[in-house]
Amino acid sequence: MLDKILIANRGEIALRILRASKELGIKTVAVHSTADKELKHVLLADESVCIGPAPSAKSYLNIPELIAAAEVTGASAIHPGYGFLSENADFAEQVESSGFIFIGPKPDTIRLMGDKVSAINAMKAAGVPCVPGSDGPLGNDIELNKKIAKNIGYPVIIKASGGGGGRGMRIVRNEKDLEQSIKMTKMEAKTAFNNDMVYMEKFLENPRHIEIQVLSDGQGHAVYLGERDCSMQRRHQKVLEEAPAVGITGKMRQFIGERCVNACIEIGYRGAGTFEFLFENDQFYFIEMNTRIQVEHPVTEMITGVDLIREQIRIASGFPLSIKQKDIHIKGHAIECRINAEDAKTFMPSPGKITRFHAPGGFGIRWESHIYAGYTVPPHYDSMIGKLIAYGETREIAIARMKNALSELVIDGIKTNIDLHFAILEDKNFQKGGTNIHYLEKKLGIYE
Repeated sequence: MLDKILIANRGEIALRILRASKELGIKTVAVHSTADKELKHVLLADESVCIGPAPSAKSYLNIPELIAAAEVTGASAIHPGYGFLSENADFAEQVESSGFIFIGPKPDTIRLMGDKVSAINAMKAAGVPCVPGSDGPLGNDIELNKKIAKNIGYPVIIKASGGGGGRGMRIVRNEKDLEQSIKMTKMEAKTAFNNDMVYMEKFLENPRHIEIQVLSDGQGHAVYLGERDCSMQRRHQKVLEEAPAVGITGKMRQFIGERCVNACIEIGYRGAGTFEFLFENDQFYFIEMNTRIQVEHPVTEMITGVDLIREQIRIASGFPLSIKQKDIHIKGHAIECRINAEDAKTFMPSPGKITRFHAPGGFGIRWESHIYAGYTVPPHYDSMIGKLIAYGETREIAIARMKNALSELVIDGIKTNIDLHFAILEDKNFQKGGTNIHYLEKKLGIYE
């Protein structure tokens, strides 16, 4: 087992990694910016190192400082968490070339799955269903591009190969707009990602966002841990997630899960990962793979009983998977609400000092957060300040427990999106289940 882990992140995920490490008897090193010296995990870690000023480019994205912190503290491994450098192949490569263990996939795997075109090609080769598309980057032959679009069928979507987070996408509904849309997406992609490669896919009008959690040890063993429904989104950013997904049968789960497992073995995947799909008319269509732990991983843990961070650490230590597919049983239902420091109506960030705080509790409630009374939420980072997870024997019980927990949660001094979560949970269509990825934006359009 690893003896000391440097946690190259901040906030709730850093605290989550610290707790899992301590449970395994592993010492921890917390790195922090000058703005984060009072973070909970920094105060609880065995050692802490300041890696720079508040801007993330000068701290959490500063690879030389992170490597240096690992060197001076004698860490044996680095856990990147999510966000920041977690899917940066160059960082993973530098970690390993500096003699440390990267708690995640191999650099080449991150590169393969980080490029949307190469990822889709790899998935097709492994038998994972994909959205009908151009099967590669688009060239400058507009007549050929028109032919591709016609074969796919309008509407189509032009996507940046190096894109993500909802950027570098353009929907095209007819042939006359195709040429200009490709040019504009290429320009945006070059500016945002320094890579103007784009590709074309069929645009699904009302899909759900379903993802499959996997674990793979890089030694020929992999398992899938059911699915999550992450369709409740605003501007491609997830707001609420749940597991399992309403309407996904055991047969569907097995079909897609086995293909994801086969893909992991084919590409030699190592660690925790997530296959993201659009789901429409009972069909799965691969869109991307996240080569890291997800924000929403707790809902999977609640319905399977598997500690995903613990498994990440064990795999990085060189151990084979501690579980087999036959050991994984989905039980009950879990919902996660992302609690953000932002105005529930305008979505403007709301940094500042938390004057009063009370965490919710009760049977089936899990609160993942780094905040406390007196903590000042800085303006420099993502607005998420906590995750509230509710588990129940049924979805209805999970919803009821989540409502109770939200009513108990007190965060004064700043604005939060708690009211938005109440509105979602009270929504009749959400309660029915199976809403698509556009539903929340349409609902917000009605309320605004």
